[in-house]
Amino acid sequence: MPTPTKSRSTLASVSEPDLASMPDRVAPSVAVPPIIRLVEVHKSFPPQRVLDGINLVIPQARTTVVLGPSGCGKSVMLKLIIGLLRPDSGEVFFDGKRIDNLRERDLRAVRLQIGLLFQMGALFDSMSVAENIAFPLIEHTKLNPAERKKKIAQALATVDLDGVQEKLPAQLSGGQRKRVALARAIVLEPRVVLYDEPTTGLDPIRADGINDLIIKLKRTMGVTSIVVTHDLVSAKKVADRVVMLLNGKVAADGTYEELEHSPDPRVQHFVAGQYDKDEDEASNSPPPMRRTIEPEKRT
Repeated sequence: MPTPTKSRSTLASVSEPDLASMPDRVAPSVAVPPIIRLVEVHKSFPPQRVLDGINLVIPQARTTVVLGPSGCGKSVMLKLIIGLLRPDSGEVFFDGKRIDNLRERDLRAVRLQIGLLFQMGALFDSMSVAENIAFPLIEHTKLNPAERKKKIAQALATVDLDGVQEKLPAQLSGGQRKRVALARAIVLEPRVVLYDEPTTGLDPIRADGINDLIIKLKRTMGVTSIVVTHDLVSAKKVADRVVMLLNGKVAADGTYEELEHSPDPRVQHFVAGQYDKDEDEASNSPPPMRRTIEPEKRT
């Protein structure tokens, strides 16, 4: 059984981001290659076309927030990055290597470098906190029980939880469950963490606590984060860069402030939380898949 690839830090045309204009929270060299690239990626679930030629570059040690209306392909994009879905066409790269054409067993080494925080946490109800966090350690490492116990304690300390190892998820608050799920996502010390609606279902105070953890993980572990969210307060706080998807394409790419001043009224309305009936109907009626009409065969 392979051991996970370690990150450089420990616990406790393609759309190119303008790194020079991003907030100086982390300052990787501009020469550092991107960790993830999507090149002309198409994905459909007939008859709906979800992603229509997405081009995207994800820089290392930065937090990229992905915004867009429901059904625009944000979560599908995360599944493509981690290899849970395959594009219909186009290419997905991780750390310079194309991964969309890898066999399932070859994807395992890539997935060990990516942590995923599911929308509702996805904790095992019948397992204790410690058992939930130990699950990836048992599956993917050869650590003994004492070593696993230490790693679990370190992961919980990183998300500012202590003394909850023996509790069941049902005995925790919503915010605590999200923290435990995040501890499980980072226990293998991944290079990238994918967040699918990390603040959903939380009150503003607990949601802000999750925002602080996203920033903390980037600062202390050098983690590259991709955050899919509808929470505009969260997006503004954690994002170094914001990408907005509309109708299967990248409609805007820049800092949050740049999106606020976008010349595209659809982007302005979304960032302002302003309802527009025509835009709502258009976003709920994505363009259908292209169909090729073959000439009638003569007999």
